[in-house]
Amino acid sequence: MSNSLTLPNKVKIVEVGPRDGLQNEKVFVDNEIKISLIDQLSTAGFSNIEAAAFVSPKWVPQMAGSELVMSGITRKPGTIYSVLVPNLQGLEKALEAKADEIVIFGAASEAFSQKNINCSIEESIARFIPVANEAQKYGVRVRGSISCTLGCPYEGDIDATKVVEVVQRMADLGCDEIDIADTIGVGTPNKVKVVFEKVGRVFPIDRLSGHFHDTYGQSLTNIYAAMEMGVSIFHSSVAGLGGCPYAKGATGNVATEDILYMLSGLGIETGIDFEKVARSGEFISNALNRLNGSRAGKAYISKLGT
Repeated sequence: MSNSLTLPNKVKIVEVGPRDGLQNEKVFVDNEIKISLIDQLSTAGFSNIEAAAFVSPKWVPQMAGSELVMSGITRKPGTIYSVLVPNLQGLEKALEAKADEIVIFGAASEAFSQKNINCSIEESIARFIPVANEAQKYGVRVRGSISCTLGCPYEGDIDATKVVEVVQRMADLGCDEIDIADTIGVGTPNKVKVVFEKVGRVFPIDRLSGHFHDTYGQSLTNIYAAMEMGVSIFHSSVAGLGGCPYAKGATGNVATEDILYMLSGLGIETGIDFEKVARSGEFISNALNRLNGSRAGKAYISKLGT
């Protein structure tokens, strides 16, 4: 297994809190709060924010009113505002909302695919062929997201060759970026390196991203391992918001504040204002009446005495 052992000079952080982070909150979060959160994150300097999802409200109630969120935000020039879409109907709404990027999704686990979207992996990718084609016709970026790449709640360990197969299918759709997601947070550094080494053979490593959940507290070490393999795009959620409705026991995404603190210590550039993100984390935690899931964010806010 090759290993560059050279860390990137710059890392792109995709902030997924407003969509992936909030989608599992049981009490509906007012759209004005979502708009305020996205605007705060835009001001903090993120170049890519996952803002909404055009899915059925029956499927994901928290994402109802996504068109209001997209029309209500103050867009920062140069920032990519992404939305999740499951089909052509969702794409139509995304185009109306002037989304910069759509996110399509699949899984490296057949069992998870069936539980999550009621179809096989092959069927799920086939459904997205017209979606990707139509988006590209309008100049909208397409990002592919692959769940359960390091483990599945139903199948257990996932063979890296399965991940490679799905990456290849996503690549064939013309995806600009592909997310390698540890949906239930079971990955460890060596597993991460094996997966990225293999998928990097079929898709450019600089267009692959790591999406880690912190269920077993491994996210930061997994990000470091991925950076050693040449990965320079990572997803995170302000205040550690999130989880997965189809993965029992899965905790939130890795907290943005924690990644930023680590990267700053490594001298890696992100272009993001840590203090503004920490304040955003405190804002959304207070709005949800829940504990802030970021250790670095909590420590920083505590030090400020606010």
